[in-house]
Amino acid sequence: MPSETIATITVRARPSNPARGVLVAGGLAIPAALGRSGIRANKREGDGATPRGVFRLVRLWYRPDRTPAPRTGLPLRRITPDVAWDEDPASRRYNRPFRRAAGEAGDRLWRDDQLYDLIIELDHNARPRIAGRGSAVFIHIARPGFAPTAGCVALTAPALRRLLGMLGPRTRIKIW
Repeated sequence: MPSETIATITVRARPSNPARGVLVAGGLAIPAALGRSGIRANKREGDGATPRGVFRLVRLWYRPDRTPAPRTGLPLRRITPDVAWDEDPASRRYNRPFRRAAGEAGDRLWRDDQLYDLIIELDHNARPRIAGRGSAVFIHIARPGFAPTAGCVALTAPALRRLLGMLGPRTRIKIW
């Protein structure tokens, strides 16, 4: 666990490209991919926007078959093949992880690509959960070329690993 954690990390969109941004943590300025619709205060399910606001970092999810447990002050959770995230606004499990049965709907966290090998869960739309206000907002690994996300913040794998050592349960992310 790191000896000292940062209180706040910030994310801003670039004026020339709202789907690209910069995450600032301490003295680091890290390029980031954002939602295809940029940053919006009024986030809706499926709108492709990254939500504006200040959020708590809930926990780090990781793929133990691809990476050892990273050094971080965040609580750790292993991703297994049956773990998924419920994105159905009509579901009682909306915007929560669950164990997915074969063929059951849900955003699988165990993916063939490496985008979800490391996921920081944000508490966007968590307390209270409001149907349709957006789900599965994470910090995760970026696609090649920083292609836009569906509403998450995405960093290169090396940048995300470096950031993890600076984070703890009291760290907040300010997206604006």
